[in-house]
Amino acid sequence: MEREKLGSRLGFILLSAGCAIGVGNVWKFPWMAGTYGGGAFVLIYILFLLLLGLPVMVVEFSLGRASGASPVGIYQKLQKPGQCWHLHGYAALAGNVILVMFYTSVAGWILYYFVNFLFGNMTGITDKASAALFDNMQASPYITVGFMAMVVVLGFFILSFGLQKGVERITKYMMIVLLLLMVVLAVHGFTLSGAKEGLTFYLLPDLSKIDGNVIVAAMNQAFFTLSLGIGSMAIFGSYIDKERSLVSESLNVLILDTFVAIVAGLIIFPACFTFDVEPTEGPKLLFVAMAKVFNNMSGGRWWGSLFFLFMFFAAMSTVIAVFENILACVMELTGFKRIKTCIICGALILVLSVPCALGFNLWSSFKPFTSTSSILDLEDFVVSNLMLPLGSLCYLLFCVSNKGWGFDNFLMEANAGKGLKLQKWMKPYFKYILPTVIALLFVIGILNFKFADDFTILGFIKSIFAK
Repeated sequence: MEREKLGSRLGFILLSAGCAIGVGNVWKFPWMAGTYGGGAFVLIYILFLLLLGLPVMVVEFSLGRASGASPVGIYQKLQKPGQCWHLHGYAALAGNVILVMFYTSVAGWILYYFVNFLFGNMTGITDKASAALFDNMQASPYITVGFMAMVVVLGFFILSFGLQKGVERITKYMMIVLLLLMVVLAVHGFTLSGAKEGLTFYLLPDLSKIDGNVIVAAMNQAFFTLSLGIGSMAIFGSYIDKERSLVSESLNVLILDTFVAIVAGLIIFPACFTFDVEPTEGPKLLFVAMAKVFNNMSGGRWWGSLFFLFMFFAAMSTVIAVFENILACVMELTGFKRIKTCIICGALILVLSVPCALGFNLWSSFKPFTSTSSILDLEDFVVSNLMLPLGSLCYLLFCVSNKGWGFDNFLMEANAGKGLKLQKWMKPYFKYILPTVIALLFVIGILNFKFADDFTILGFIKSIFAK
């Protein structure tokens, strides 16, 4: 089967950035920052993006471009005979599937809010009613499953038109509009009465708040926001030529991704401090805070519609990108045509996404971790805490190990084309320091993860020695 290609460099950058930019930036990043100390979290997060995220992104792009294959096929093309690296390719495919199993539900929430603002259902209601909308939405299986299904159908409908005519064309327009909308909303946020307090909390680091939990949360968010470790970036590397070095292209994607995450906070935190919404609200921070903001401002119906429209664009850019990754893997494995694969994968993803959508209503009694956890938390844990860091480590070791692809081959591929280059003196960092840091932070994250209300593995170990 002839390999599809992207039509332009801009298409590659925006599509890759679209995969990175999503609810991880505009939904998860703000509430993670609010929960883990504001500016302290932001500082550590940016450091991890540069020190961990950027190198691993270069690794994924290099593997994709060198192989010209999906995550499942990368290792088959590049590994030596008799090696077993390809097993991670199937794990990467599974990681993409698990990611969209809960991502589609969150995208559905955003679509629901957009529809409510657009039709004026949020206009003139009390703050209490506005805050209750989120809980009422989650309590209805018809709403959660119905809007999740709309996201799945829309995503695979766009994919059915092909790489250039569907994925690239739609994502380019969505990304451009998204960036413009964000700037407009951020400027508006500066005019709110709580802007100074919000921006101080968000941008001025309080170093006393930095601890192991903040560090691990920042690392996991860096991998999550860039979709690293499950081949989501590798697939787009397989669609481009060798005209530009992959360090330069990775840096462009990183800058766009970071811009959206930071601007999302510039929109949300001034609103929190203006309308007395706790920054530590958690996953519902974005919905509760922004609905309250728009319900209390002139023209709030239209500002709210614009905000959740840009949110939906951000979510769909990632949904489409990850769907494309799954699609490419399945087409490579089966040899099926794109439309047939869209129908099969769409039906499968629709079914697999139902548990998360029902996890807040009919199946809400299932608490995988703490008493406030849900199926979404379980799926997020598997992806964010396990598959992304371990997958990133696997890709990295394959590129630097003599028993894998090898550092020299990786360096040659990464540096092909015009732009910034990796240097040979960086080999010890890629081969020893980077894998050690990722492995160490992964272990710390598991030790500190709250598996139950009062239980962490580290706490259990400490209790043994305390006796």
